[in-house]
Amino acid sequence: MILVTGATGLVGTHLLILLAQEKHQIRALYRTEAKREHAKNVFLQCCAPEERDHFESIHWAQGDLNNIPSLTEAFEGVTHVYHCAAMISFNPSHYRKLRKINIKGTANIVNLCLIHDVQKLCYVSSIATLSEHTSQKPIDETAEWNPEVSDSVYAITKYGAEMEVWRGTQEGLNAVIVNPGIIIGPGFFNSGSGYLFKKIHNGMKYYTTGTTGYVAIKDVIKIMYHLMGSNINNERYILVGENLSFKSAFTLIATSLGKSAPKKKISPFLMKIAYYIQLFSHSIFRTKRSIFKSSIKSAFSNSFYENEKIKKELTYSFKPIEKAIQETASFYLK
Repeated sequence: MILVTGATGLVGTHLLILLAQEKHQIRALYRTEAKREHAKNVFLQCCAPEERDHFESIHWAQGDLNNIPSLTEAFEGVTHVYHCAAMISFNPSHYRKLRKINIKGTANIVNLCLIHDVQKLCYVSSIATLSEHTSQKPIDETAEWNPEVSDSVYAITKYGAEMEVWRGTQEGLNAVIVNPGIIIGPGFFNSGSGYLFKKIHNGMKYYTTGTTGYVAIKDVIKIMYHLMGSNINNERYILVGENLSFKSAFTLIATSLGKSAPKKKISPFLMKIAYYIQLFSHSIFRTKRSIFKSSIKSAFSNSFYENEKIKKELTYSFKPIEKAIQETASFYLK
């Protein structure tokens, strides 16, 4: 039996499709019926018609990463765990909640893996936990966390979660960690990278000058699946298909959606003004904030990621990001 946490998110839902196609016994952890229903809709739309009945073979378990009784029940008979669940937020006021879900929740998963003699764990982390080399060379798996650099609360808690996984390996757990870049895939357009498609479709005028790594959702789940079926243990892998500037990525999305690409370059100075305006509005009127110091830093950082390790060890070729964007845009337009 395979347990998938975060089964109603982007990675989790697409992973369920692959595992179901491979005829595995699956237990999927979910929190609310609304999220499970959304995952079902995405599952059915992304599957071939003859594969849609695979959804009924999934065993669903309602639970929470910090609800030990429900989590313990979900581990019964489990041999492999894909830990995809996480909270994504760059809002400093969410730090305590991020710690509880990302760090404490991962610690609970690791502990139950050890208690139940789980054969292997795959943890989905992020490139956000990888600090840049001082030599300015592309970021690879040897890049270590730099506690002296100001990072987002999300990055801090994802790094803390990684430490829980490595702690588990010291106690005898076999595990692999994947660090995906910005994941491009269909079905989730109200959060994460999917929200970019919605914003650009509605008309987005501005872009920033930063660069980062992107990867197709199918590459992420295929690599996770191959790693779990391999003899590779206690290693991490960067999952980035291509490094693209935000302008290039936004232009590809706009073209695929039949919309005009953002043409106005915004400066760090203007972003900081917008940050303080939002901060003032939030403090007076409790309006929602979307710009934070960490997000300004990311928007103008030029980070380049190396993917040679996974390409060599699995003899793997990544899907072109342009194709992944086109497929996701086509899904969005439906």
